[in-house]
Amino acid sequence: MPAATKHSWNDVPLEQLSPLLGRKLLSTDKMMIAQVFLTKGCVVPAHDHHNEQITYILSGCLRFWLGEHADAPGDVYTDVRAGEVLLIPGNLRHRAEALEDTLDLDVFDPPRQDWLDGSDAYLRKEK
Repeated sequence: MPAATKHSWNDVPLEQLSPLLGRKLLSTDKMMIAQVFLTKGCVVPAHDHHNEQITYILSGCLRFWLGEHADAPGDVYTDVRAGEVLLIPGNLRHRAEALEDTLDLDVFDPPRQDWLDGSDAYLRKEK
């Protein structure tokens, strides 16, 4: 039986993906948890992945465009504020914008391989 491991977010290195976006990751074989730091105005471009995602906003607010609205963001969106959770099923296209400086906690099942190996180029742009 594997041993439990305890971690402190303070000890997890911050990966700065762009001037407006950073994250800290912890992963097991079957799940991943990430602190995601978004500065106001940060845009996470439209994308999808097979992983199920739970996004819990700890502080700030993210605006999400989901499904068909992700590629042509307009006035159909969902704002998720501190204390709220958005459940995103696998393969649902989504886009997000930070309306305020935001800290969110994302949980993925299974872990995001592109986040682990750095092949997430869509996040590594200036804006």
